[in-house]
Amino acid sequence: MHHKKIDLQNGQKTYVVVLDANEEAFATLAAFATEQGLTAASITAIGAFEHATVGWFDFTDCSYRKILVAEQCEVLSLIGDIATGDDGKASLHLHAVLGLRDGSTRGGHFLEGVVHPTLEATIIETPVALHRRHRKDFGIVLIEL
Repeated sequence: MHHKKIDLQNGQKTYVVVLDANEEAFATLAAFATEQGLTAASITAIGAFEHATVGWFDFTDCSYRKILVAEQCEVLSLIGDIATGDDGKASLHLHAVLGLRDGSTRGGHFLEGVVHPTLEATIIETPVALHRRHRKDFGIVLIEL
């Protein structure tokens, strides 16, 4: 992974983060956000994965139904936010739309993806810290304002 701070306005930072082949995207982006001390940010990315997993949240059993994409796929859209979790580390909430070779797509909550050949992300810090808290009534963590 390589990164560069490309802008600083009013104390807010913008980063371009480029992941290399064979890096696991979710873990790498989460580690970057924690290392940079990001407490609130938006994130967008494009690129490709050799395989990935997205999920659909099932409220009846409060868990993600995994949707495996076991082939090379284009990251048509990866968007989300970064907040601080209950553990004090960066908590990412990302959604992805992945394009397959036949033009069909798979999408959902982004759970994991192994980069091939690259993933290019832009992370824009927001002006106020955000906190993500576990909501027992839904079984998920949500930003608490």
